[in-house]
Amino acid sequence: MANSSSISHFLLLPFPGTRQLQLLHFCLFLAVYLAALLGNGLIITTIAWDHHLHTPMYFFLLNLALLDLGAISTTVPKSLDNSLRDTRDISYAGCAVQVFFVFFLLASEYFLLTTMSYDRYVAICRPLHYETLLGSRVCVHMAAAAWASGVLYALLHTANTFSLPLCQGNAVEQFFCEIPQILKLSCSTSYLRELWLLVVTASFTFVCFVLIVMSYVQIFRAVLRIPSQQGRHKAFATCLPHLAVVSLFLSTSFFAYLKPSSISSPSLDLVMAVLYSVVPPAVNPLIYSLRNQELKATMTQLITGCFQK
Repeated sequence: MANSSSISHFLLLPFPGTRQLQLLHFCLFLAVYLAALLGNGLIITTIAWDHHLHTPMYFFLLNLALLDLGAISTTVPKSLDNSLRDTRDISYAGCAVQVFFVFFLLASEYFLLTTMSYDRYVAICRPLHYETLLGSRVCVHMAAAAWASGVLYALLHTANTFSLPLCQGNAVEQFFCEIPQILKLSCSTSYLRELWLLVVTASFTFVCFVLIVMSYVQIFRAVLRIPSQQGRHKAFATCLPHLAVVSLFLSTSFFAYLKPSSISSPSLDLVMAVLYSVVPPAVNPLIYSLRNQELKATMTQLITGCFQK
């Protein structure tokens, strides 16, 4: 039996199969990672470049792209390095840093998505008060609150998780350091402190979920009252990308963390971890750029201008 004081490194979950399959996994992860870097980087550059996009909606979208870039960069590069070198190691400190940033970025993204639902609610249900309720200072404060809340939750969970005695070895059954997998390594009942912290987090998560649902109930009611079909289509076009991103984020992360232990398996855990930590950062830019004509046009103009130079 090992304990936490004697653990200098952890062993991450290796991709099964032959060396050829490991290299295939490397290529797939690399392709997704590069797609996420390109898509989110393009959104950040486009919004920063065009002053017409300096509005609350695009300000929050820029923050979302930054969080997505950070989230996928926290987990995928280490997995790529391990696959390429055919190893499983991650240092104890590296694992703690990874846990902190994964939880910080995912929690901040959830709070930011809640804020973005409020932005859409004000824009559609109270358009005459939009500039008053969502001025530049208010938007900065709301975004800062989302990031700061993520830092607070990450600090609490990371400090609590790595203060637990680990008596079940050092093999983490995931391709990155994930809190539920580390808790499986702890001693019999010492993980109860982290469970209580997870309960508190779940309560705040539920409150944010209710706020998102309430916002969209009001949004859909307001949109259905718009007399013109063109007006309804324009309103839906600004909401559907955000709703799609929220649905993807919540469905994958909720199932990954709240699924019954009876249906848990290494393969299912791996798939769910990929779905909530790797897929959203790669597809979010695609979701927003496909439905947003203004963003798409500005992005095309930026790319065309770069090639003409």
